[in-house]
Amino acid sequence: MNVSKKFNNPNPRISANLLSKLIFGWLFSLFWYGRNHDLEMKNIYNIMPDDVSELLGNKLEQNWKNEVHTAEKNGKKPKFFMALRKTFLWSFLYYGGWYLFLCTVLRVLQPYVLGLLIWHFDPRASSSPTEAYLYASGVIIAAILMAFITHHSQLGLLEIGMRMRIASSSLMYRKLLRLSKSSTTITPGQIINLLSNDMSRFDQLFIMLHYIWIMPIQGSIIAFLIWQNVGIASLAGVFLITIQTIPVQGYISKWTSKLRLKIAVKTDERIRLMSEIINGIQVIKIYTWEKPFQELVSRARKYEVDVLTLTSYLRGFTLATFVFTERTTLYFTIMAYVFTGHSISADKVFSMAQYFNILQATMAIFYPIAVASAAEAAVSIKRIENFLLLDENVPSAHSLLSNKEASIAMKGVSASWTSNAIVNTLHNINIQIEAGKLYAIVGAVGAGKSSFLQAILGELKPSHGQVHVNGRISYVSQETWLFAGSVRNNILFGQTYDKDKYQKIVQVCALTKDFKQLPYGDKTLVGDRGTALSGGQRARINLARSIYRNTDIYLFDDPLSAVDTHVGRHLFDECISDYLRDKTRILVTHQLQYLKQCDYIIILNNGQIEDEGTFAGLQENHTNFLEILARKETTTEGTEMAKVDLNPTLEATTLNSIIDAEDTEKEEPRETEELLAKGSMSRSVYWKYLRSGDSIVAIIIFFFLTIVGQIGSSGCDYWVGYWTKQEELRIKAMRKEGLMNDSFAIPSASSRQIDNKLYDELGDFSTTAMTQTNYSTDDTQNLTSVNNATKIIDRDTYYYNPDTALWIYGMFIVMSIVMTTSRNLIFYRICMNASKNLHNLMFSCLLKAPMSFFDNNPAGRILNRFSKDIGAVDESMPRAMIEAIQIFAVMIGILVQVLIINWWIIFAVIIMGFLFGMVRNVYVPTAQKLKRLEGNAKSPVFSHVNSTLSGLTTIRSAGAQEMVRKQFDEHQDLHTSIYSLSVMTGVAFGLTLDIVSICFVAVVTYSFVALNDDNTFAGNVGLAISQVLILCGMLQYGLRQMAEMITQMTSVERILQFTELEKEGPFESNPADKPSSNWPSKGEIKFDRVYLRYSESNSSVLKSLSFVIEPGMKIRANKGLRQALKENSALSASPGRYSGTHRCREIVSHLCSV
Repeated sequence: MNVSKKFNNPNPRISANLLSKLIFGWLFSLFWYGRNHDLEMKNIYNIMPDDVSELLGNKLEQNWKNEVHTAEKNGKKPKFFMALRKTFLWSFLYYGGWYLFLCTVLRVLQPYVLGLLIWHFDPRASSSPTEAYLYASGVIIAAILMAFITHHSQLGLLEIGMRMRIASSSLMYRKLLRLSKSSTTITPGQIINLLSNDMSRFDQLFIMLHYIWIMPIQGSIIAFLIWQNVGIASLAGVFLITIQTIPVQGYISKWTSKLRLKIAVKTDERIRLMSEIINGIQVIKIYTWEKPFQELVSRARKYEVDVLTLTSYLRGFTLATFVFTERTTLYFTIMAYVFTGHSISADKVFSMAQYFNILQATMAIFYPIAVASAAEAAVSIKRIENFLLLDENVPSAHSLLSNKEASIAMKGVSASWTSNAIVNTLHNINIQIEAGKLYAIVGAVGAGKSSFLQAILGELKPSHGQVHVNGRISYVSQETWLFAGSVRNNILFGQTYDKDKYQKIVQVCALTKDFKQLPYGDKTLVGDRGTALSGGQRARINLARSIYRNTDIYLFDDPLSAVDTHVGRHLFDECISDYLRDKTRILVTHQLQYLKQCDYIIILNNGQIEDEGTFAGLQENHTNFLEILARKETTTEGTEMAKVDLNPTLEATTLNSIIDAEDTEKEEPRETEELLAKGSMSRSVYWKYLRSGDSIVAIIIFFFLTIVGQIGSSGCDYWVGYWTKQEELRIKAMRKEGLMNDSFAIPSASSRQIDNKLYDELGDFSTTAMTQTNYSTDDTQNLTSVNNATKIIDRDTYYYNPDTALWIYGMFIVMSIVMTTSRNLIFYRICMNASKNLHNLMFSCLLKAPMSFFDNNPAGRILNRFSKDIGAVDESMPRAMIEAIQIFAVMIGILVQVLIINWWIIFAVIIMGFLFGMVRNVYVPTAQKLKRLEGNAKSPVFSHVNSTLSGLTTIRSAGAQEMVRKQFDEHQDLHTSIYSLSVMTGVAFGLTLDIVSICFVAVVTYSFVALNDDNTFAGNVGLAISQVLILCGMLQYGLRQMAEMITQMTSVERILQFTELEKEGPFESNPADKPSSNWPSKGEIKFDRVYLRYSESNSSVLKSLSFVIEPGMKIRANKGLRQALKENSALSASPGRYSGTHRCREIVSHLCSV
């Protein structure tokens, strides 16, 4: 439970000036350092004051308490959502205001100004170059404002999501500390899943959430502007994009939400199973149960991946619609416009394309993601709410007695662990425990001895009767509980270090010799769950922790059974009987030889007090009691006692010298660090990931479909530009033939004025949205003009008629739809196969790892790979990868189109590419290293929760809830300091890319205005500028997704690390080495010069040991051999329990019988 060493590194964001905050200048030093160095915790800045876990947890806890109180008052069920709303609503609405301005003003204004700019290049326009420069500047300024508002608003919303996760996690942990042990509906695996997968939903929740209410407002404004542009034809496009988005995406989101709930259940089951396997790995290895459990986990994973695959296919289809929705909408709008007797023009088409692009982004991307995120978050919020409403442990047992001479009184107490139990665990218990005496509780296994102590502690609620307690309680659990830290910290457990008291307790708990043997004495790290120590050492440290707390009452749940007879005698005489002689003590024991020295004995049977009294009284009245005592008591006391009972003076002197030496000479050991990759990620990680998903042929097919699909998508855009260019050529041809008056022009660029009469007759387009000017000719002139124009068109086969143009346009649309959808489905199939195979491979390699790996790595650290990392590979990483690939393909398509229109822009492209490369090379190494640190910083959070769950009763009995709660918050703060930096560096990267993109847009836009001549077509200008604006909008997102893919790929890297763990020998011997079927014929053990050590860094525990145990012999081993045999036999000191499905218990039962 120790919090990793913290470094005080002031956060420069706090003291940064406005400009530095605006452009993220305060992050530059971190970027440059991370580019060439490996980042460590000392390089991470301190957490921001608004992100402190304790403060956020306090605020949410208060709002949750208010909600519970209000709900109870109104007779309703409390809603966790209401507490979240009260905590984070105002900050959410603040950024909502900025989003509203962004979506309804800036994003709508830019296409309108773009239309005016494109119209400047139309042959019929009369706007001046000055006006063109103003329009171009308007487009650039709008882009700059959108970039800054978008990124800073996204950062704010990401921080709100992060704070919601932090506050909810802190609140969950506080609930965990109060959780009743009768709440059997929740398992450790489910809690870990809630803290990893469910809480992670909050991180990205708010980025798109505002679009749920902004979408109707923005959609209405844009629909009106499109109506002004193309009239009734706009209905076709608006109707189509609405049908493609709201109902379809709504249905998909609803379906995804249901699947998300199923996935959560399946993941809970897998994580629960993994948790039990990791905690019981010693037993599994002893009995060689690896294969059955591997099959069990593989089956659970298969069920989970089956649901994940369906969800992924839905996500793949949704991502495909992002590519073709805007194009199909524009296609049908143009079709309707042409079929109503109009001809297309560049200003109409490309401003309309921009409008549909905005609508598509909002309605087909942002809105569905917002709805899906909200639906998934609603599922997570409900699951968290259910956890928060579980029964709590109410400390009702600690009501004071009026009789001060009694420590504990139980009056008519009946209790059961479950409310629907047929038989009570305890029934009609009536007893009064006098102060300062030693009580022994004995009885058969399952008689209710431990439950008796749990009722005193208040962990088991009485259904009838009352429990009264005078004084503070200290408790020694039956199953030893140690947290990952030093021996000394486990004994102190938050108490102040008193050297004399500490030495005395170490002496009476028989730990002096152990401290001499341990490499760092009492500063030796015990490992997760104390795996670095023997079972007896764990039991005595567990006892010492209880004794160190100066309380009035001590409850001992059979602590002597974990040590041998002589050590047990020392503990009983020196510690329980002598050191605590003035305290009230209740000892649960099966060691009946100690009963003579107890003041009072309670015999339990089936949860009831069968008999009670002093030893003498029971001996006098019950012959059976004496017979049991005679059979159970052992009298082997003698030679080995000298190994425990040192001369008190000598022992104290020795211990004092040991502790003094440890305090002054030896450096305190550090916990084994988690595996952490260094440097840049190898390209082989990507290849291994793809190859684990499918064959090379499938990968080639995927990339082929990507190329063909992009040809179809880019073909749609290019064809529209080509078509509008043809319309301009027709107009120029008519001018050249004298069919059009050169003086026909638009006097004001603010209102595009044309004579629609002539151009409607020519089959040209009309601008119904603009003010019109009458053009006076007579009917004869009009007829002549039409006939001459028709002749020009007829003899020039270069022009396509509208039907042919629409057919070609439609072919590109179909190609885009089919190829893009097929590509995404194949990609997600590869990813799901890779996820399943990597998980199974990692678990298989984990089972083959030696026990030293499990001793040195906490269970939470291992579970982190199977929860957070597998979760990233399941969902986050595939999405980031396909979006990065999709956007990269679109970028290539856009650049090709722009270069076809104006080849010299290649110089600007080269400069832009160089700048992008520089920015990426600075950002990606830092982001990747931060992601690695963030993944490692998450592990202690899970380890702390796991440890808390194991020692919950001990923690509560010691009153250490506040201490472990603060430690949890510190773990969260450590993780937040890295995670928030990772978020801010990503936003800074996106903003920088946007600024570079805007510079490129400015170069392209101003170059068209500056170099305008007769060969400049409005269609080319519209296509180029609209495409680079799209490029500007998606480039930073695409590169951010590429960077996100790289950072998420660290999860694959972390998984692959586990596939390269040191392995034990094979599960099965070679057939040639297998013994015969009738082996063994007799039980014989032979050691021949055996050396044994726990790890390569430790000295040998057994040295050149040789002996033979003949069949039928009974032997007694000394401490070293006994511990070695226990660690290498079925008599392990670490019990494994598997509480899961019937199938799991059936396998264990079957294997045990075999």
